[in-house]
Order: sequence, then C-alpha cells, then structure tokens
Amino acid sequence: MYLCGMKRLAILFLLAVNVTVGVWAQAVTDSAWHPAVRTVSLCRDGIEFEPPVLTLGTGERLVLRFDVLQAAPMELRYSIAHCNRDFEPDGMPEGEFMNGFAEGAIDNMQFSFTTNTDYVNYWQTVPADYSEFVASGNYVITIYQYDHPDSVLLTRRFYVSEAAAKVTLAVDRATSAEGSLQNQEVSVGVEPMQNVSQQYLCVRLQQNGRVDNLRTLEFSGYDRNAYSYSRRSVNVFPGGNAFRYFDISNIRSPMHNVQQIERYGGETFAILRPLENRSTRPLSSDRTLQGGMKVNVWDRDNKLTEADYVWVNFSLPAPTPLLGGSVHIVGDITDWAVDDRSRMEWNPRYKAYNARLFLKQGYYSYQVLYKPVGEREAQTALFEGDHYAATNAYTAYVYMRTPSDRYDRLLAVGRTFTSK
Repeated sequence: MYLCGMKRLAILFLLAVNVTVGVWAQAVTDSAWHPAVRTVSLCRDGIEFEPPVLTLGTGERLVLRFDVLQAAPMELRYSIAHCNRDFEPDGMPEGEFMNGFAEGAIDNMQFSFTTNTDYVNYWQTVPADYSEFVASGNYVITIYQYDHPDSVLLTRRFYVSEAAAKVTLAVDRATSAEGSLQNQEVSVGVEPMQNVSQQYLCVRLQQNGRVDNLRTLEFSGYDRNAYSYSRRSVNVFPGGNAFRYFDISNIRSPMHNVQQIERYGGETFAILRPLENRSTRPLSSDRTLQGGMKVNVWDRDNKLTEADYVWVNFSLPAPTPLLGGSVHIVGDITDWAVDDRSRMEWNPRYKAYNARLFLKQGYYSYQVLYKPVGEREAQTALFEGDHYAATNAYTAYVYMRTPSDRYDRLLAVGRTFTSK
C-alpha cells in the first residue's frame, strides 16, 4: 500500500509541474526535475543514439544512467508506469503490464574520482532482473527519493513494441514546388502481420529526437498489402542542417569548436566559438551524432566517474533581440526541450544571445532553433537554414487500439536515416 501511494504521489507531481502545452499538457516529458541531476541517458546497453525501444518477448533491456551532483549518495527508488500513446499515465495496474517488479530500489552507484565536481553515478536496468513486460505501449520511469516520495528527480520515456507489423519509411525531396529545396517528405507504409482495420491504427512520426514537431499521420490509401501514409502536408518536414557540435573531452586545451578553456574559483569554463547564422550558407557536410551526446574524457580511464563537469558558454551574435519568439539550444544536451531549459537570453552588452550549461566532459551535437510565440513547433530556418538533402533520422511509431483493447498497443516501430 505504501509503495502504491508513493507511485501515485509521483505521478500527481508530474502532472502538476508539467509545462507542455495543448494536447500535451498532461503528458510526461523527459525531464530532470531536481537541479542536481545531470547527464541522463536511457538506451539499450551498447546501442546509443537510438530511441529507447524494447521488443516484447526478446529479453532486451534498457540501461538508465544519470549523475547526481553531490558527494553523499541518495536512497533512490524507481517506478514504472504504462501510458497511452500521448504519454499520459493510463492507470493500468502493474500486474497487467509486467511480470515481476515495476518499482524498487536503485542499488547500482559509483562515486566520482579525482574530479573538481563531486557526483554519484547511478544506473538501473529496465526492466529489472527477473522481470519482463507483457504489454506493449508507451512507458515512463520515474526516479524519486525514498524518504521524499513526492520529490521526483527525473522522468524518462521509453517504448515496448510488439514488432507485429512491417514498417517502411522513404524520404524524398518534397513534391510540392514551393519548398522543394528546403523540405523533406516522408512516406510511411504499415503492413500488419494480422488482419487489422486501418481505422484502429495511429501512426506518429518523429524527426531526430524532437517532440515539438511530432506528427500524427493521415491514412492516404493502400499500397498492395500495406496501409500507406503519404503525400499529405503533415508528412513534410523542414530539412534543417547538419547538427552543430563541440568536444570538451579535453579540458587542458581547446578541442573542436571550443575557443578557450578557463579556470577560476575551482571551476572550469569552456567558451565556444561564436555561433554563426547558417541560414544563408550552403548545407554543412559535417557528420555528427544527430543531436546526441557521448560522455568521454581524453586523459582518464573511466569516463563514467572520472569525467569532470564544465561550464559551457554559448554565444550567438544578434544586433537586436527577436521580439516575436525565443531562441533555443536543442538536442540531448537539453532533453530536446523547447522551453526555459534550452532558452538563450539576449544580452544587450554583447549584442548576442547567450546561454551557459553545466555539462559532463564529452562530445555534444545540437541545433539552434527559433520558436515563435504561441507556436508548438520550433523552426530551423532562421539560424540553421533548411536543405532537402540534410541528414535526418525519422522514426515511425504505429499504435493500435481496437474495441476489445483496453490500452494503446504499440504494434511496431520503424526507423530510417536520410543520406546526402
């Protein structure tokens, strides 16, 4: 009873503090709610830079890792909840979506070693040993303190797929004449392994790791044995540009796109080269992590505990502030959020947008996006430029709910990369 109460309090807290808008107002987000939580990752062990997707019946597991910036360890617990396709907790009892344990203590931890910033590195397998998921769909894992069950440290979303359909994605230059040099058009085909009416399917399409421009596709017809979702305006995405990147693996001397390394007050500061506006420049040919990040330390053995934390300073020259919207640093570096976590502020002294993030040593890629006031979707055009030949990762999530289903099932997940 006590653990169920803690879980309920944690979810209520999430719903109270969530800051997304519109139909997403009740959705759980990928967020660090505690200021000491840093460098969160959730992926299949050894498979980075892909969505956290498990397949039912395969024994696959995810690994959740994060740091808490303090010398003493916390007594932490995790709780897993099933969600609907909008990532709203649906109240499904844990006995119906899991065999084993949907909550428990986090016992795996190690302490930082010879770093200026003290931290504890935690990790937890999902699901835990001797546990398995028995229902597909969207899930969220919540981390909270044992003695403060209403104090949520972080939330992370993940997926459990039935792999019960063949999903194909094709990316081409947009077919409409207007925007054909800037936009990409994604066609999705879904071929279920069982006879399922199209009316019970919902197909969502994601570009890279972004959630602000997540699309719900419209059924357009049949392609042999597959349902087709294509040739609609919702299938068209701005191409963007190659992701920007920097490397702070070495804090003894500047590396890629780091202009200067400074130390004072017991802390390290990395000043990045001023960010250029790339909207009028040709498509960049740089290959990056597509918005991902990778912890790395140049002169140590254990990157998880010997990588230090660095204040990273961003500067985007702008003679005047943009009154119609806000500027954001978007990628894993900011949980792909387009809100206050990623926002840059205009500084009248330097005539530039500035931001400062406290980051673990490693390699980071990101984009600078502009979000108009009142709009849900941020734009690449203003600072990155849009190019139909840019490299992007697209992921399609196929949900199904028939009249006999009591929850949104995740029938299958498909993924593809564009290439230049």
